[in-house]
Amino acid sequence: MRYFLHFAYDGTRYHGWQVQPNTLTVQAEVDRCLSQVLRQPIHSLGSGRTDTGVHASHQVAHFDAELPENLTLDLLLYRLRRALPTDIAALRLHPVADSDHARFSAEERTYDYFVLTPQPDPFRRDHALHLDRTPDVAAMNEAAACMIGQFDFTSFSKVKGGVDHYVCYCYEAAWHPAPSGLVFRIRANRFVRGMVRLVVGTLLDVGRGKMTPQQFQELLWAQRRVDAGGAAPARGLFLSKVEYGPGIVPE
Repeated sequence: MRYFLHFAYDGTRYHGWQVQPNTLTVQAEVDRCLSQVLRQPIHSLGSGRTDTGVHASHQVAHFDAELPENLTLDLLLYRLRRALPTDIAALRLHPVADSDHARFSAEERTYDYFVLTPQPDPFRRDHALHLDRTPDVAAMNEAAACMIGQFDFTSFSKVKGGVDHYVCYCYEAAWHPAPSGLVFRIRANRFVRGMVRLVVGTLLDVGRGKMTPQQFQELLWAQRRVDAGGAAPARGLFLSKVEYGPGIVPE
């Protein structure tokens, strides 16, 4: 039987989502705890990777397992919550069809990037980027609007990402007011490796007056990674929503 696990995590002490040898990752901890609770080897597969230091307020993974007859889903979720470290929270667990896939069945993903300005917040030092000055939000939103639609995002990717293409359909990209600062929200059908942090870093260059919105658009069209700005730090980035088609996630 296949199950979808919805969960959140603080990525500060993890080297990203994906299992890697000799280092701590979120996937390794999820698999370890699921295997411990179910008393069988479990290998989960997430909706997408997050890099070292990146967080998730909503991540989804699927795994296949045979549940003992006396183990209900509610009890499994309870035991998993107790087994997981405190910086990973299991939110929801439900069965799905064997053909449903946490990554390939996902239709949209949303990322949020948080910026504090102008005052720092010691309680959010690992969860937001602090800027001494408020950037030009209008200019950044003018530039961000250029990304709405289908584009090749080679200019905002780690080109050696091991993917066949860099085309994404972006549904939403804008800066909004947030407590003590700003949040950049971007929603698309897919993201290429490093894309969000590179987009945010380059948009902040626009907000600082180092680049115009027109130059940002030209950079997007150029499909040339070398011209993009530096990547924004990982600590401000959250995978915030993963959405699936009708019938996969129960209401």
